Amino acid sequence: MKVAIISDQHFGARKNSKLFHDYFLKFYNDVFFPTLEQEGITTVIDMGDTFDSRKGIDFSALSWAKNNYYDRLQDMGVQVHTIVGNHTAYYKNTNEVNAVDLLLREYSNVTVYPEPIEVKFDKLKVLFIPWINQENFEATKQLIQKTPCKIAMGHLELNGFRAHRGHVMEDGMDSKLFNKFQRVYSGHYHTRSDDSKIYYLGNPYEMFWNDLNDTRGFHIFDTETCVHTPINNPYRMFYNVYYEDTSYQTFDTRDYENKIVKVVVRKKSDSKQFEKFIDKLYSSGVNELKVVENFQIQESEDFEAFESEDTLSILNRYIEESEVNLEKSVIQKMIQDIYQEACELV
Repeated sequence: MKVAIISDQHFGARKNSKLFHDYFLKFYNDVFFPTLEQEGITTVIDMGDTFDSRKGIDFSALSWAKNNYYDRLQDMGVQVHTIVGNHTAYYKNTNEVNAVDLLLREYSNVTVYPEPIEVKFDKLKVLFIPWINQENFEATKQLIQKTPCKIAMGHLELNGFRAHRGHVMEDGMDSKLFNKFQRVYSGHYHTRSDDSKIYYLGNPYEMFWNDLNDTRGFHIFDTETCVHTPINNPYRMFYNVYYEDTSYQTFDTRDYENKIVKVVVRKKSDSKQFEKFIDKLYSSGVNELKVVENFQIQESEDFEAFESEDTLSILNRYIEESEVNLEKSVIQKMIQDIYQEACELV
């Protein structure tokens, strides 16, 4: 039996941005639903953070999610198993009040899991582990210890894995708790990362600048072989364009319509030619355009920022290589939080 695994869809993200929902929809229309039909998949496992805000939902975002995702799955006869994540749990210390349960009760094909439970798919039993909090920690730990399941799927915050490219989580639970399992699959972190036993499968699409050039999509899981296969999303939202006296006449701008573009100026000898280059980008229909003429951060003699690195990677490495007499992991976590908040405001 083949099932689809998807996680961290964040419907209503970026303040219910139409630009991003249109971008999300292209993935669902061109990649997700055609793959379900082609593979004959009738079961979807949603590993959490289906909606973006744990405090509320914009009515138009809810309408979008129902019209473009849940109604279609119901019409296709697809059963949806939804694990509660931290973005869908209203309180931080319990999963009892959660968005997926409250918003999706009209769908008989949607089952919501706010607490850990064993669920059978064909001949395979899987342990579902929703967001672990103060209320369910002990019960979750006990079930993990006694379950006969070889496979676990959940929404976990474990240390030692990449929260996003360039940043490895040092907070979170110790992954040793899950040593008994053959494989563990998780949502929560948006980038793909694994240690050959625990797999963070990532989210379906780019949402922030730190997602740039990071492979996204969903996965097909075979319950007989316990092998997962990535189905990648070919569509991007964010683009870096490097200008080095680039000819505007030959520069192809077709990929940038309704995209967010950053032009990094490496060399600009003729201001008028550069203006024509920028005008061509604007005429292609970009949604947002930024120009960065001083790309590199201030460097010391011993530190070099590479253009292949994203901003957060540069900052983390700068902190790591500095000689400050402070807890570097704490500083990196503060920078990460500030950077993420800044990205969400853009």
